[in-house]
Amino acid sequence: MENQLKKNDLAFEQYPMEVFGIKEIDYVLAPFSREDLATLFEKLEKFKLFFRQKGLADLDRLFTKPSASVGKNSFLVFKHNKYITVPTENIAFFYVKYECTLITCFDGHEYTVNYSLEQIQNLLADKQFFRLNRQYLINFCAVKEVEHYFARKLFVRLAVPVADKLLVSKEKACCFLQWLENR
Repeated sequence: MENQLKKNDLAFEQYPMEVFGIKEIDYVLAPFSREDLATLFEKLEKFKLFFRQKGLADLDRLFTKPSASVGKNSFLVFKHNKYITVPTENIAFFYVKYECTLITCFDGHEYTVNYSLEQIQNLLADKQFFRLNRQYLINFCAVKEVEHYFARKLFVRLAVPVADKLLVSKEKACCFLQWLENR
């Protein structure tokens, strides 16, 4: 009986390889060879060509590397007894004041949100927003200029007035400059 169970286990291990190898685009399981990968990419190219010929070129984007997450498009806020949505593109920065997270828009309006700064950072596109420090998460479009500061820190000036001096630590300075550069 135990011998029969081992044979069944082997059959189930082989089954995915047979199904995907014949009917579908290959399912790659380790160990695999260079030839297995070459065959997989060949099938993938045929699959893409098939959809292009059928006029379904939009499916081609399924085979491209996904870009950085698009992120949240807007935030629902409550102000003056009304709920309104604030588009992310209108937000200059998020900041923490007295344990509340606030949004400051390019037009100067401020709103309170029910998210922590860390939660907001996870909801937004990394390419558009950068966490300067524990208090500020800024929009790329809000950055006016950056200066060197004491002890290899960076001083960031925004297009929107800010009450605090926005400093980037020396540990984060390189990442911040790369973020500004890689756009």
